[in-house]
Amino acid sequence: MIKFTGERIIPELMKPTNGMLLEHIARYHFAIYYAKGRVLDFACGSGFGSNIIASAAKKEITELIAIDIDKAAITYAKSKYYHPLVTFQQENAVDPTLPEKLGQFDVIVSFETLEHVAEEKEFLENIYQMLKPGGTLVISTPFGQGRGMPTNEPFHVHQLTKDEFHGLFSRYDKVEFYFQRGVLVEPEPGRKGRHYPFGIAVCTK
Repeated sequence: MIKFTGERIIPELMKPTNGMLLEHIARYHFAIYYAKGRVLDFACGSGFGSNIIASAAKKEITELIAIDIDKAAITYAKSKYYHPLVTFQQENAVDPTLPEKLGQFDVIVSFETLEHVAEEKEFLENIYQMLKPGGTLVISTPFGQGRGMPTNEPFHVHQLTKDEFHGLFSRYDKVEFYFQRGVLVEPEPGRKGRHYPFGIAVCTK
């Protein structure tokens, strides 16, 4: 059994009403709309989200590669969330050889990864190189005090501000930004007076 730390989402060890679980499920359901062709789930964790996309978009996708740096998570994902279209494998998100290893994708999803990665430029460069021209990136992160600033989350390097998050995607031809609060995902600027703790970017290369 994979260890439950309170950070990684493991549905079978969480109540169905758990807020973190619902937030993560909502993001993957949001991404189903974009899923087609060859799909990469960057930092797939326990693998439940990869299974959600593959099951819902099985007629639209040709394969889904799901990677994570944690060996235990990949082992768990293979045993718990098998799907014939999904391949789970252990990889490092900032490995410079990753584009050569995995090739290019029509769609890349990466949820709640940015805040864990100190090598932000290397991570984003890998994503860009692995996305086909015309492909779509769907990526999310929690907002916080900003790059290099402390955070209350022990597993987070930092949490970007909204402006910092916006500034990451200038190379893309088209970018749409969304806010998330719980299971609710709304286009920016959202509703007046409401706090949104998460940002989602949908980027077309």
